[in-house]
Amino acid sequence: MLQAQQAPGQQHHAQQQAQAQAPQQPAPPHPQQAYAGGPGGYVSPIPVRPTHLGHALASEWTKIRSVRSTIWTLGVMLLLIVGIGLLASLAAGSDREMDPLLGVGFVGVLLGSLCVITLGVLSISSEYGTGMIRTTLTASPSRIRLLTAKALVFFTLALVLTTVATTLVALLDSAMLNGPAPTTDQWLRATLGAGLYVALLGLLALAVGALLRHSAGAISTMMGVVLLPMLLALFLQGESLKDVQRALIEYSVPSALAALYDIPFLSTGPSGWTPVGILAGVTAVVLGGAYAALMRRDV
Repeated sequence: MLQAQQAPGQQHHAQQQAQAQAPQQPAPPHPQQAYAGGPGGYVSPIPVRPTHLGHALASEWTKIRSVRSTIWTLGVMLLLIVGIGLLASLAAGSDREMDPLLGVGFVGVLLGSLCVITLGVLSISSEYGTGMIRTTLTASPSRIRLLTAKALVFFTLALVLTTVATTLVALLDSAMLNGPAPTTDQWLRATLGAGLYVALLGLLALAVGALLRHSAGAISTMMGVVLLPMLLALFLQGESLKDVQRALIEYSVPSALAALYDIPFLSTGPSGWTPVGILAGVTAVVLGGAYAALMRRDV
């Protein structure tokens, strides 16, 4: 009789001991603090967030400002534009009248554009040369986003620095030279227009670097684009080749840049803001080819 009364109590005590000895299941991680790789998969303690263009822009800005090539090329570019512009103003002096007044800054901008072209190529081709492009594509699998971030960061940096340099030269010319006061359109073309043209040249170089994936080859190609038309025009000395010679001079990079300063090599070539529009169209086409090539390649 006593054993029958104690049996339910003993059974309840045994159930409590079994529950205490059973292994406890871990609490599921918070969805913003961990990533589960599937049922029974690895759970990461690192927060996982969806990436976007802002992350790619931050990455490209960190890369372009932390390499020595950026400091050297842009430093030399600023030295050429401002230094040659200052020397040209000092050489011209205030005794004779200069028309157009801002035209003396053309030579420094033309030479400085070669530095921007070099940096445009190196900003992408150097990653192919070192193999860093594999790490970049692993961290940013979206190739359209990757090339867009590179183009935006480089173009903005080149545009801002070149425009600041050309504006400083224009102010020096206005203060040191004698001549008719430039109009608002002349001011804009000699500062913002020149900055846009040089930045577009650098962006074109970046697109060529993405297509060729080789620093020396892309830089040589861009130097040919800038200098070869003028050199060819010097050797085309036949009457039947006059039209070809004229077209090579009118649409060459030096003549187009000079047109922004109202000193074109030929009076029949593009004038005003037209050179910027032409270069923008060419750059858009080549950059589109770079996007297509980057999407089709393995690396």
